[in-house]
Amino acid sequence: MKNIFFKQVALFIFLIPFYATSQSSVQSSSDSLFIKQISDDIFQNGKTYEWLHQLTKGIGGRLAGSPQFAKAIDWGKKTFESIGVDKVYLQECMVPHWIRNGKDKAVITAVNNKPVITQLDVLALGNSLGTSSKGVNAEVFAVNNFEQLEANKEKIKGKIVFYNYHFNPTNISTFISYSDAGKYRWTGASRAAKYGALGVIVRSMSGATDNNPHTGGMEYNDSFPKIPAVAIGLQDADKLWNLTKSSSVKISMATHGKMLPDTIGANVIAELKGSEHPEEIISLGGHLDSWDINEGAHDDGAGVVQTMEVLRVLNALGYHPKHTIRFVLFANEETAGRGAEKYAAVAKEKKEKIIFAFESDAGGFTPRGFSFSVPPSSWTKLNTWKSLFEPYGGSTFTVGGGGADNEPLQEAFKTPVAELSPDSQRYFDIHHARSDVFENVNKRELLLGAVNITALIYLIDKYGL
Repeated sequence: MKNIFFKQVALFIFLIPFYATSQSSVQSSSDSLFIKQISDDIFQNGKTYEWLHQLTKGIGGRLAGSPQFAKAIDWGKKTFESIGVDKVYLQECMVPHWIRNGKDKAVITAVNNKPVITQLDVLALGNSLGTSSKGVNAEVFAVNNFEQLEANKEKIKGKIVFYNYHFNPTNISTFISYSDAGKYRWTGASRAAKYGALGVIVRSMSGATDNNPHTGGMEYNDSFPKIPAVAIGLQDADKLWNLTKSSSVKISMATHGKMLPDTIGANVIAELKGSEHPEEIISLGGHLDSWDINEGAHDDGAGVVQTMEVLRVLNALGYHPKHTIRFVLFANEETAGRGAEKYAAVAKEKKEKIIFAFESDAGGFTPRGFSFSVPPSSWTKLNTWKSLFEPYGGSTFTVGGGGADNEPLQEAFKTPVAELSPDSQRYFDIHHARSDVFENVNKRELLLGAVNITALIYLIDKYGL
């Protein structure tokens, strides 16, 4: 009997790996079939492109605090309701209200004290204050970087500082180049004002070949004067730089930016209630606001409509999630992040258990994968799913990132977060520029992004992290 018993135990132990592998294969097969259903339904019935057209062409630029942003909030709520969902509501928050208030101008008026008239294509940076009615008329002092600024600080008083910091072309991930160049847009004005500069011109944060200037948020240091700041198109940046290398150049610059009192905005939120763990929340979203000078099609109309598509397809396939899935259209990512701050503050106040947060805010281009900020054990589990994403192009998983609107959740709760990683080669050609319009979004790429997002949300809901 002992021998038979031990043989049976040995056989059982021997078969465990095969049983586990078999179970894993069954799971993988059923998951693969369901993800194929997701993909087929999205490509046949997906609404992302139609919704994006409504948002971009029907509403247009949606700067936080603007009448267009209020229309976008209403549109987002009504669209969620039309899909069919357990709960839709607005989460009000106060948002800053910056307005461009006119056409931004910069003109070269003299080269080596000889009068000329050469128009430059510029856009005021978001949150910057305008010039007086007379504008700013001064000689340009050009530098490549902050080190050159500091080395020449005694020469800057009464000048317009031109930061000609190039977008690094050697980074295959263009987001690395964007992060690197961002400090000139964000803090360049105050760093120049510290030494008496009257204004700043910042080379656009892009590797594009056109001359569209790229706006974006900036911040003043209250210790120094608040001087006007503009971004300049790349062709004009090269022209200006070449002139300053051998000549004195004078510019007349006029902007009209104003900060109005904070006003009411809102996150638009929809929920599918969990069947087994309704108290545990999977959060996903994009930001509803955009810049005023474009339609915000890629930034972040794409993320908004992909979020809505996840809801639509799960409903269409009759999927009942184990956890509550929350869909969030964030307010005010572009100028201050107030929507994300409000969302995290309410979650903390209500002691909510957000087990995972996802954002799509990197454009509607071909998906390549995801970036994750998760514990090591979760990273191990995620990597067992990579083969499920291979047919849909989203199998490149990287460590780090998770989206700007998820940062307050990370800080408050250490929430595991992730972000869609589309191909980034074209994104900064149009980012914050006039060219971020509906016509520059490819329908199949947009839909494929929604397929990958839905697959990830499904797997996390089914198996957890």
